[in-house]
Amino acid sequence: MLSILVCHSYFLRFDQKQQERAKPYPPLATLQVAARLRQSGHRISFFDAMLAEGTAEYARLLHETAPQVVLLYEDNFNFLSKMCLSKMRGACCEMIEAAQRRGARVIVAGPDATDAPEPYLRSGANVVLLGEGLETLLTLISRLDDDPGCDTERLVEGASGLASLTADLQVRTARTVGAPRSLQHVAPAAWDLVDMERYRGIWRNAHGFFSLNMAASKGCPFRCAWCAKPIWGNQYLQRPAAEVAAEMAYLKRTYAPDHIWFADDIFGFRADWVTEFAHAVRSCGGAVPFTIQIRADLLSERMAGALREAGCHEAWIGAESGSQRVLDAMNKGTKVTEILTARARLKSAGIRVGFFIQLGYLGEDLTDLLATRELLALARPDDVGVSVSYPLPGTRFYEVVKEQLHGKTHWRESDDLEMMFEGTYTSEFYRAFRDLLHAQVDLEQRWSGLLSRESQYRTASERYRWRTSS
Repeated sequence: MLSILVCHSYFLRFDQKQQERAKPYPPLATLQVAARLRQSGHRISFFDAMLAEGTAEYARLLHETAPQVVLLYEDNFNFLSKMCLSKMRGACCEMIEAAQRRGARVIVAGPDATDAPEPYLRSGANVVLLGEGLETLLTLISRLDDDPGCDTERLVEGASGLASLTADLQVRTARTVGAPRSLQHVAPAAWDLVDMERYRGIWRNAHGFFSLNMAASKGCPFRCAWCAKPIWGNQYLQRPAAEVAAEMAYLKRTYAPDHIWFADDIFGFRADWVTEFAHAVRSCGGAVPFTIQIRADLLSERMAGALREAGCHEAWIGAESGSQRVLDAMNKGTKVTEILTARARLKSAGIRVGFFIQLGYLGEDLTDLLATRELLALARPDDVGVSVSYPLPGTRFYEVVKEQLHGKTHWRESDDLEMMFEGTYTSEFYRAFRDLLHAQVDLEQRWSGLLSRESQYRTASERYRWRTSS
């Protein structure tokens, strides 16, 4: 059996905005792969970049464990891995080089590596997996187990779903293997490899509660023009509701989280699945308040009721814009009226609502921006996340603007908010407008809180007057 160092390259410390938010989650997809390799009998060590001080910690573990294989497998459930900040790509390439110097075989997988394998291969990776790459990974690991000294040519011979360098150092890409057709019996993540108490401490110190992450599905079948899908394509694969409930119950018993973040692109999708999940989680005593992402056009009254029954605490909707013209240009497939209706239904169900807003899409003008501001005034979401349009390889949006990128293909940090193409306004303008939207939502929440307290005061005063006059 092989000794394998499983790791990823998302360092919270390298992203100031996310470090200040202090909401780190263990790398779910990375831990799932580690569990699968361990089940096959391999000796697994783990480096968690999320809470590491820097690549020096990785280098020390590399020296201590002397692995035969280093697997840099990014967390596909982390949207910042899909975006791939330039600091993280640089860190990954540095980690590859260190592993090569130690004589380890290096396999890399992740959204950015799938889109652009060459930088990783030039840094010394033997193989880059394309897409999720699980079956290809198992094939390669089996070959290395049989012949640890085999060269890269023999390692990749006849295999698909990967990229490597040829003998004359040209990038060779094999056809991507088909994506899985179901998610029956997903192996539990190797949570024991994580320093859970350190995560708990960060959450408790910053927010007063502890949150862990799960995923009930993979992928999204909708076709927004700006959304990249290098890992799962346009399919949506959903786990059995009872299996998800059992995992939640396990996390509750073992690690006692106060909250769960479901990292799915779309949680539940169908109200009957959510209802089944609610019943299953109650039956096994695993209920934990949770937060999800969901589309506005999926939020029927039945869905809102099912989410409430399941214990949903908060739902984030990809509203994107208050302008129907912009939503249509994005091929979003939703209506502004559906966003408002979804917000009202969730509020009636007692579920907090956050809106994701995207500024600067192609052709957006001041009228569209003011429509977005009006949407927030009408809907009064409890929270808002604002970004600017980010061209990701493999999207229709990217193909339209790629000639305008001029070498700027990644943000350095997630708070960069820099326009990488020729938008209607400047990056400074959009940053200022972002701040305006945040201030608007914050003011609405403060005002609502004052009105609520005033109503409570009036009710108490009226009750007092009734008692004293009786």
